[in-house]
Amino acid sequence: MNLQGTTALVTGASRGLGRAVALHLAAQGVKVAVNYRHQRNMAELVVAEIRAGGGDAEPIAGDVGAAPEADALVAQTESALGPIDLLVNNAGIFRRSSLDEFSESEFSEMRRVNVDGLVYVTRAAARGMKERGRGRIVNLASIAALGTLMAGTTFYAATKAEVILLTRRFAMELGPFGISVNAIAPGFILTDMVYQNRTAAEADALIADIASRTMLGRTGRPEDIASAVSFLLAQDFLTAQVLTVDGGRTDYISHAG
Repeated sequence: MNLQGTTALVTGASRGLGRAVALHLAAQGVKVAVNYRHQRNMAELVVAEIRAGGGDAEPIAGDVGAAPEADALVAQTESALGPIDLLVNNAGIFRRSSLDEFSESEFSEMRRVNVDGLVYVTRAAARGMKERGRGRIVNLASIAALGTLMAGTTFYAATKAEVILLTRRFAMELGPFGISVNAIAPGFILTDMVYQNRTAAEADALIADIASRTMLGRTGRPEDIASAVSFLLAQDFLTAQVLTVDGGRTDYISHAG
């Protein structure tokens, strides 16, 4: 599939992985809806960068975890940029958690955004895709869902495991309408979030530790994920797959002992 001239909705695109995906797609001639919830200024910066490069983009507000807002997000995207051909469900939140420190409210909020948000936006975008008989959807999961030995990711991993299951189920439901659904399971990706609530020394130590757990000896970059997303969106005969992009991580629970 030639992506040039298509329209993409990228959720949570004002920063981090979503920003990288939006910029990467725009560079290929894709019209991009840059979704945000609170960070309007950051979303507008992404849009400005795309437009400065000759691309077409619009900032679109919306809380994916609220069904009416997800419906409005899709409607506003199609009004501004045309029918949605490509959907990247990137919006997500992370809260450190373990069994002893379980927080019902934090787990509920992660599920609301990471799982419910994916369902609501996919349902809204799929209506038009089904009518047109085509569409590409990529969901952002995590290698946490596959069982890495990182402490503090237990309940986040549970939400991302749901993303993987829903990817395969939606692929089955939407396949007859010419719609593919795949997922990316990123490893540790170096974004500004790595430095939040950490000193520079703590962040550097964490990065070095994670890099030592990979076969390639480095942590990931947002562009690594963006190129993988673009690859999946361009495929015509690939669906229900989960592509792990983690530099060859070796610390999985299945490898323990």
